[in-house]
Amino acid sequence: MSARTANSPSAEGAILARLLGNGRGKMSPTLARYILTLGFGPEDQARMAELAERNQEGRLAAAEREELFGYVSAGDLLALLQSKARKTLRSKTRA
Repeated sequence: MSARTANSPSAEGAILARLLGNGRGKMSPTLARYILTLGFGPEDQARMAELAERNQEGRLAAAEREELFGYVSAGDLLALLQSKARKTLRSKTRA
């Protein structure tokens, strides 16, 4: 089994979400609000766009492909955590 399969973003996201929930199943509203502020800065966004464009053109070196995969994995993980954060805040609003 490859490292990518064993450490898929969805598995990492689920594990990290449980960790951030501190065994209670849900993260705190304070943590949820903080997670929703996280995102890639302008330099990382520019680098991702450059790598994505070069990937579409088939011009990426192996190291650059791994870098692009790292950005994709980090973005997937952030999206999962932000989804969990929104769910946490919605449930607190209804309660």
